[in-house]
Amino acid sequence: MQVIQRLPIHLSNQIAAGEVVQRPASVVKELLENSIDAGATEIFVSIRDGGRTLISIMDNGTGMNEKDAVMCFERHATSKLSSIDDLFRLDTMGFRGEALASIGAVAQVEMKTKTAESPTGIQLRFEGGSLITKEEVVCAKGTLIEVKNLFYNIPARRNFLKSDAIEFNHIEDAFLYLALAHPEVSFTLHNQQQPLYNLDASNFKRRISEILGKGGADKIFPIESETDIVNIHGFLGKPETAKKTRGHQYFFVNRRYFKSSYFHHAVQTAFEGLIPEKTYPIYFIFLEINPEKIDVNIHPTKTEIKFDEERFIYSLLLSTIRQSLGKFNLMPSLDFEVETAFDLPSSFRNQPVSPPTIHVDPHFNPFTKNATKDKSFSPAIQQAGFGMNANLENQWKEFYEIQKELPKEQPFPEMNIHANTEFIHSGKYLIAPIRSGFLIIHVKRALERILYDQSIANFIKQPLNVQMLLFPIEKKLELQEIRLFKSHLKLLEQLGFNLEIIESMLLIKGAPEMLPEDAVVACLDSLIQKLEVQDQTQEDIAHSMMAEMVKSTAKNYQISNKSEIQQLVEQLFQCREHEVSPSQQKIISILRHEDLNQFLL
Repeated sequence: MQVIQRLPIHLSNQIAAGEVVQRPASVVKELLENSIDAGATEIFVSIRDGGRTLISIMDNGTGMNEKDAVMCFERHATSKLSSIDDLFRLDTMGFRGEALASIGAVAQVEMKTKTAESPTGIQLRFEGGSLITKEEVVCAKGTLIEVKNLFYNIPARRNFLKSDAIEFNHIEDAFLYLALAHPEVSFTLHNQQQPLYNLDASNFKRRISEILGKGGADKIFPIESETDIVNIHGFLGKPETAKKTRGHQYFFVNRRYFKSSYFHHAVQTAFEGLIPEKTYPIYFIFLEINPEKIDVNIHPTKTEIKFDEERFIYSLLLSTIRQSLGKFNLMPSLDFEVETAFDLPSSFRNQPVSPPTIHVDPHFNPFTKNATKDKSFSPAIQQAGFGMNANLENQWKEFYEIQKELPKEQPFPEMNIHANTEFIHSGKYLIAPIRSGFLIIHVKRALERILYDQSIANFIKQPLNVQMLLFPIEKKLELQEIRLFKSHLKLLEQLGFNLEIIESMLLIKGAPEMLPEDAVVACLDSLIQKLEVQDQTQEDIAHSMMAEMVKSTAKNYQISNKSEIQQLVEQLFQCREHEVSPSQQKIISILRHEDLNQFLL
């Protein structure tokens, strides 16, 4: 009996498609690259339902004749390689010859294409990798490809896709990678039949400015360097535009987008001391290098690239950025004309200088100390250590009996909190004596946990209460931020925000009742950072936003009397997760007697 069999064509195509078509964004990337390689100067992209229902890409490139149109849907069919040496001299985007074959294997695909020489075009329909119809049609020069019902024949793969909003985020990224690398090409992107980007053919600076939104040109400055190893050019965001998330960070080599934590470190190092900690600079950096010096085929998505002279490029990139920062006066400089002595207040300048006085305790003797023992410890613990008397057996038995009495399910068994426990309010903390030392509660974090649990419980049942503002707050938005807000307006309404977007301006008309007015803008800034992170569900966003809001609410909380202390403690221990705040910071800590003894030695 023969065990090994050749896979059917349709099954092998579906397996190959798993490497090339990981999600709708993969389809967009492959088709856009084909359009650019076909010499297109105008590309129109339309997306529906996060790419599940429809991905439509139309270009005015060279188009194909009937024979090439049919051939391009076969595996390993390409116009971009003729010998093995071509792999090491790549000057095109796609080259594996698997894109259309893979897409056709997992979707219903319709293609219309026409060359300039042909009076008519050809229309093909593929379904599950099989050619269904082929007919002559009248159409414009170029190619139109419509990918419908992606993964219709692989339900498990279709169910694996994220929400429409998340999938579109990935599509938008793929679109921007190609749009940034090819400013000479006009790009248009529609989502759900609504225009999002309409980028005219231009230069690199204008293209970057359009993507950053209104005033984008004022946020960036150029970098440029030419060497025998690599040519570097592009634009960096000024230090004040640094963000808390890694948005708008792009590397390109020979106009191909790639990711590199190593080169990112060079950029981050160049900005050291100019931007706050845990913030990231904006950059659009283009490297031009001999194609034989790089390997773009080490990763299925071709976003990771191997460089032969990586260390030299790192050094050149670092020095180029620092030179540009200095050239455009963005580096801090020393003024050698300024007096470096301390600038004393005028009231002190004419007073005589007196030496400091030193106070000494004449009765201090370092060889004497008070060795008071803490009676809350068992005798076995008190007598432990070098030079101490041997402990009696019954003392250790007594010690272990104490431990046995403690309930095992408590996270801090030694707390022994009860209704009569007296807490002292000291600044940020509540402090109470317990058997093993002192229990310390962080007041603000405790309140955050209480408010968070209460708000989540209410939010599940109904939207949060909104407080209308007397005067709307205005906030300027970038192009991507506008799209992010628009796609989450319904969730924001449920969280208690009343918002309106007019062109590039966000009008904040109302905010959650619990949120102080002076914290509204900061809370929405935090939201933008959350939305820029890929693969977040609506539930994740709601929870992180709620945590941010209660943090702002708890910020100005003050305890004024004992009843408020008791109420806070009772509410805290009623919370299921009373040990950590919503942002996973410790609420409760215990300062044990042995720790105190170390301080007093």
